[in-house]
Amino acid sequence: MNRNGAGAEPIVKMFAASTETELAGHFQIRHQVFVVEQKVFPATDRDAIDEDLRTIHLVGYVNGEIAGAVRAYPLDAEGRTWQGDRLAVLPKFRIFRLGADLVGLAVATGGNKGGDIMHAHVQISNVKFFEHLGWRSVGPIEIYVGLEHQPMFINLGG
Repeated sequence: MNRNGAGAEPIVKMFAASTETELAGHFQIRHQVFVVEQKVFPATDRDAIDEDLRTIHLVGYVNGEIAGAVRAYPLDAEGRTWQGDRLAVLPKFRIFRLGADLVGLAVATGGNKGGDIMHAHVQISNVKFFEHLGWRSVGPIEIYVGLEHQPMFINLGG
């Protein structure tokens, strides 16, 4: 049974995008969620961070179909402080825990690269989800891309 109680367990694969096709899929997922579905950005959610060679674009596939994306990148030259953002999962795949798995992969990636802490700006509706994954709020709610977000963090690698 799969996580929603029906059928076979899905085949979920997650990794850093390393081909043009995987990277295009990463950006397509983000566009679909942040531009089309949520209307957070008017035309594109891509920015200069996407062009930074230190940024790691992570993708998640369910049964061979691109389903989710998140990016992670260091905030300092030493790579001790990381940022995770642009977590996006297509609606039909949200029942598979892919969002939680992608957050876990971003956290592991930052930790494996020598990071001590990862920060995120979390939409208010997702704060409980991140708390369940071990993240903690820090500071007051702020406006980020026109929406209320809670700054949060998680320690990497202990």
